[in-house]
Amino acid sequence: MSSRQTACIHDYLSRQRWFAGKGRDFTVERIHPLSWLSGPGTPSAPGPGSPDERPAVRVELVTVRYADDGSTETYQLPLAYRANPSDRIAHAYVGSWEPLDADRGGNGGRRMLVYDALHDKESTSLWLAGLLGTRELPDLRFHLLGDPDIDPGEQSLALTVEQSNTSVVFGEATLMKVYRRIHHGHNPDIEIHEALTKAGCRSVARLHGWVDGVWPDADGKPARGDLAMFSEYFRTATDGWELAITSVRDLYAEADLHADEVGGDFASEAFRLGSTTAHVHAELARVLAVDTWGERELAALAEEMNRRLSASAELVPALQPYEKGMRSAFDELTTLRTRVPVQRIHGDLHLGQTMRTVGGWRLIDFEGEPAKDLASRQRLDSPLRDVAGMLRSFDYAAQHLLRQTDHPEAHLPVGTPNTEPRQLAYRAEEWAGRNREAFCRGYAEVAGVDPREQGVLLRAYETDKAVYEVVYESRTRPDWIAVPLAAVERLAG
Repeated sequence: MSSRQTACIHDYLSRQRWFAGKGRDFTVERIHPLSWLSGPGTPSAPGPGSPDERPAVRVELVTVRYADDGSTETYQLPLAYRANPSDRIAHAYVGSWEPLDADRGGNGGRRMLVYDALHDKESTSLWLAGLLGTRELPDLRFHLLGDPDIDPGEQSLALTVEQSNTSVVFGEATLMKVYRRIHHGHNPDIEIHEALTKAGCRSVARLHGWVDGVWPDADGKPARGDLAMFSEYFRTATDGWELAITSVRDLYAEADLHADEVGGDFASEAFRLGSTTAHVHAELARVLAVDTWGERELAALAEEMNRRLSASAELVPALQPYEKGMRSAFDELTTLRTRVPVQRIHGDLHLGQTMRTVGGWRLIDFEGEPAKDLASRQRLDSPLRDVAGMLRSFDYAAQHLLRQTDHPEAHLPVGTPNTEPRQLAYRAEEWAGRNREAFCRGYAEVAGVDPREQGVLLRAYETDKAVYEVVYESRTRPDWIAVPLAAVERLAG
């Protein structure tokens, strides 16, 4: 790899929402290109520099190494190489350099203009064609599940929502999610969607297929991992997070009404969302592995949470005054004498991972917590981890409008009364509490067990999640750190 290519990719990665290393010093250690999806010599594209110019496209896998702890991560960067600039995708410009294998690329070693291919409609069509044709290349393979009704000529649009991956919509019914941070092995997002699709579960999107690739592992041996997933797209659905913060905005717009008196009250939706979550948990327990944890496993869980807290408190000193109380929440796990059911779970459940359709709630993105390694995300766990994640999300939704800028009132509806900070904070807390309770009631109606009755487990998982949030906010949105810190203070007693 050339120094110019390395510098361009380093700069591009550092500016992307999906790059987990923001705020950390890193170097680009290796760039591993996969086979050309389309390039000079392929039937589907004449190639850069020809009279009928189309981009040469391939996936390149970028391994970065962090200066603070020496750890590495590998990111997927689908790239479109063009001979001439494209104003249409200027926002996705990565840089200019000679392709790594210019001698085989057919461009005579010319410096090419390089774009993120997921924002290039001429490039993304190659992924859809690959799926429908179950295309196989030496190091790239497309898998089709069933016989989905997909028009191969559908135009694509890269979604702009903030997330750890990049999603591209074809037409109005098909979603391609491209995993940016990749691992060897089967991605739990695909694994779980495949199992639930085959089981006929309608509380998740139907899986249409996926793409996997082969690249060298740490020892230089070839190993396979998942790169992208195709699924049903909920065109008319509304994001759960957007619904929730709209409800909060309605509450703030009222002068003296309580959360249950406002027209945009969210509690009934929170109840239904709790029921849907319990239903998905039941389906996962039916079609995938289950087990129980006893004293030994719970002690290991407590040790893991304590270890994570120690590392987090070193990174964020604001956690240190609450360490004793949080450790008590974790250590209480070792006092449980009943066996705890464990199974496959969502792993990173929050309002942003839900969609409200005309047919009810749907859960999306079963990839698990992005910061964890693949083995951890595939591990059996208590469904209460998902419940805790959703309870924390209600807290975030309640605080969202108060934390956007130094002048939160600028984001409130015009004419909002009671903008005195303590009054708004009280109303936010009231909204969060009401919806947390409703979610648990809905969950209990389907599961037969109320999460609130499992207080030791629920408190430990909530505390662990709040610790994660404090570290995340310290790195990405320091102005928001007060939100998880308030939860830490509450959970630490």
